[in-house]
Amino acid sequence: MAYPFSLIVVLFLGLSAMIPWRCEAGMLRGPGGEAVRGPDYPTRIVSLAPSITEILFSLGAGHRLAGATDLCDFPSEAILLPKVGRFPGPDLERIVNLRPDLCIALKNVNPADLLERLGTFGIPVYVVEPKDLSTTMETILELGRLLDAETRAEGLVGGMSSRVERVKSRVAKTGSRPGVFLQIGVTPIVSVGSHTFIDELITVSGGRNLAQGPVPYPRFSREQVLALQPEVIIITSMTRGLVFERVRDEWREWGSLPAVKNQRIFIVDSDLIDRPTARLAEGLEMLAGLIHPELF
Repeated sequence: MAYPFSLIVVLFLGLSAMIPWRCEAGMLRGPGGEAVRGPDYPTRIVSLAPSITEILFSLGAGHRLAGATDLCDFPSEAILLPKVGRFPGPDLERIVNLRPDLCIALKNVNPADLLERLGTFGIPVYVVEPKDLSTTMETILELGRLLDAETRAEGLVGGMSSRVERVKSRVAKTGSRPGVFLQIGVTPIVSVGSHTFIDELITVSGGRNLAQGPVPYPRFSREQVLALQPEVIIITSMTRGLVFERVRDEWREWGSLPAVKNQRIFIVDSDLIDRPTARLAEGLEMLAGLIHPELF
């Protein structure tokens, strides 16, 4: 007798609910959250995040990907991969149907219950936790070791580290730190607080993040932004589907803003500054050039 997929999931979850499951970075996990040994050379990997997909391609392991999420769109080859649903919570059934020998996930981003369910189907899950520039480089090295691509990973990280240090060296030559308001949401206006990738990039680029604070993605009224008097306004394409030029033109109506007076309102590709991959170095250079054009 054939059972529907939904019933199989319920049965597995009923059994696994009795076993504590922990989502730990840097470990392969089995059905009960226990550490397990994965395949020596995984060839059917499912990536559960755009950044992971990008890193695997940069490591020369893109051909080993059996699937990825809908937002996995870089490099262009990633668009052709079988899709397992939305990021960060893809569809369990689609993943299982691809018969992966390994899934790679982001801790505290991909839902822990999804990772647990994958374990109940005997699918090893490797979890990484990039939080900033430093741990992004560690993640690249970590995945290089996991996929037997250490030399390539070391080359990527070496290049990335050199570019970061070059930016730091140039920024150290100036005492100026322009106030930056980086907008990732339009209605409402949303920016980035402390302890986010973008906050670190703004700081390393020689800027002052005007939205710093305990809330990771704070909301602002237009009046609040005007009161901050930003010297640089950066609008990201994270607000997909909107006419960015219109948003920029709306800010330009406020002639009292230093950013408007000095024509320093910019639109940037969000993928360069919010995906923890080797391209963060490129995003850092881009921001540094916008914030301190006299240095770059």
